[in-house]
Amino acid sequence: MPQYKNSFRSPTYVEQKIVDDTGTVIGTIRIKPSRVLWKPRAARKFYSVNLTDFADWITAPDAPARRTKS
Repeated sequence: MPQYKNSFRSPTYVEQKIVDDTGTVIGTIRIKPSRVLWKPRAARKFYSVNLTDFADWITAPDAPARRTKS
């Protein structure tokens, strides 16, 4: 394989718009290696939580989250 002069840089985060059943944007979620960020539609800034706190919250027995079937 030849040595290339240029390369692709991997993204530092993944961001997705969340829409409701009518296609209206309700917010944006951004996933980083160390944080999860959420921004409601009309907000200018993200709400942020570190990944450890998010994992502790989402897996807690009293959290509203449930395991998927798959």
